[in-house]
Amino acid sequence: MRTPVPLVLALAAALALSACKKEEEAAAPPRPVLSVVVTLTALPGTRFAGTVQAKVQAALGSRVAGRLVSRSVHVGDLVKKGDVLAVLDATAYELAVRSARAELSSAEATLSSAVASEDRQKTLLQSNAAAKAAVESAEQSREAADAGLIRARTALVKAEEQLSYTRIEAEFDGVVVATGAEVGQTVSPGEAIVTVARPEERDAVVDIPETAETIAVGSRFTVSLQINPAITVKGTVREVAPSADAVTRTRRVKIALENPPDTVRLGTTITAELEGPNLTAIMVPETAVLEKDGKPHVWLVDAVKGEVHLAAIETGAVAGRSVPVAKGLKDGDRVVTAGVHSLEEGQKVKIEDEASL
Repeated sequence: MRTPVPLVLALAAALALSACKKEEEAAAPPRPVLSVVVTLTALPGTRFAGTVQAKVQAALGSRVAGRLVSRSVHVGDLVKKGDVLAVLDATAYELAVRSARAELSSAEATLSSAVASEDRQKTLLQSNAAAKAAVESAEQSREAADAGLIRARTALVKAEEQLSYTRIEAEFDGVVVATGAEVGQTVSPGEAIVTVARPEERDAVVDIPETAETIAVGSRFTVSLQINPAITVKGTVREVAPSADAVTRTRRVKIALENPPDTVRLGTTITAELEGPNLTAIMVPETAVLEKDGKPHVWLVDAVKGEVHLAAIETGAVAGRSVPVAKGLKDGDRVVTAGVHSLEEGQKVKIEDEASL
């Protein structure tokens, strides 16, 4: 039985078209794609930026008001306990001390006179030359003079104490980390003039989101310098602010550093990473995830063949613009990050970037 000529022609045309299509596909240049190499990284909410601060520091100021006439230290200076850091104008307080001393001398003379008068009246009373009322009056005068002397002594002590407050001294050995007033400035009682810190005990201070409930006193961190991440030191949370800041909605956390090296200086910018299980994952950009049959997938790039292949993954909660991948990817895999809806299985691609995540 012969095959009709039209059918033969149709089959021949179909085969020709198929061959042309294959030739076109083979000849089509690889499609450029954006991609990243994924690696294990810390989950969001486990890494925080902060600074190194002294565990103990004190803002030193005067207990009296006055004009600052000298400040002998600057930021970074080392000081010893008892060193004079600043001095206020003491003229008024010196005059107050002189006045108090004069009042004391007057009170002492008044008491001496009252004691002598009391003794005379008692002697006269024994010889019936004075009335008992006069003796009682002399006793009252002596008691008043006693009280006046105590008051004068107290006033002198207070005046001398006020005078001592015009000299601001270091309370402990440390380093000056801040200054709050300049020479010639009039300061109020309690106003910070110099801030001194103990450099031997240091904290890493970070601000965490108020939603980070897993961080508590006793949590362990690894702290590294941002300028040199190879320098790391262990630390333990010693203090967590009980409430969030009204503006930033973050809580301040202080991490006590364990034997920090000298390179971890006060004011250094650091990165603190929470320690513990299940705190790292492979993260992919949200744009790399393709939903197919109700499940998430990504396009894996086969760098050897220059092809893409669809791979099913299991994801966690979206964190910003990244998605943690629980299963389906391994460290070092390259995934497509843009145009995932227009690719086909086995399609030839060209890597346009060398980014890593």
